[in-house]
Amino acid sequence: MTERLIDIHTHDLTAAAPSIISVEPGAEFIQGKCYSVGIHPYTVGGGGALNLEQLRADAARPEVVAIGETGIDRLKGGGIERQLDVLRAHADISEQLGKPLIMHVVKGFPEVIALRREMRPRQRWIVHGFRGKPELAMELLRHGFDLSLGERFNSDTAAMLPADRLWIETDTSPLSINEIAARVASCRDDGWRFGQV
Repeated sequence: MTERLIDIHTHDLTAAAPSIISVEPGAEFIQGKCYSVGIHPYTVGGGGALNLEQLRADAARPEVVAIGETGIDRLKGGGIERQLDVLRAHADISEQLGKPLIMHVVKGFPEVIALRREMRPRQRWIVHGFRGKPELAMELLRHGFDLSLGERFNSDTAAMLPADRLWIETDTSPLSINEIAARVASCRDDGWRFGQV
């Protein structure tokens, strides 16, 4: 068994390692904590400039272990082409730095699948907060995505995900990572345990 980072995605700035705290470029980084840094699709709207240089600088910091959250959201944020451009920039940084990409995807799975096919990344692309059915999960797994489950998830999906492609997270949940992990584990019959693959 190999230990893995436990809470793949949280917005709790007080969380201690091994949680990965999601922040925007220009955030304050505290030594001893782990971060992901990215431009959320919600903030991509409008025609204003995005600080990609700050993103690149922050992404290279040793405390930053992942890139994102970034992605496609058809319900909020800017136009899809602009969101795709920003996502592509994050994916490039992920590849350049050898750090996984954490993705927020709402009604944008065809676009992110197409982008992954085009880019052929070596780094993991992890869809955070996945709530979809097993059929969508299988399609994403076939295309090389990992999936992270939070407080709300489809129990049939939790049961079928391969242990080495399954992550868990608190995101903004009031539940602890231990409670979420117990809920995921209760759906599985393979002896999956929190924090291990």
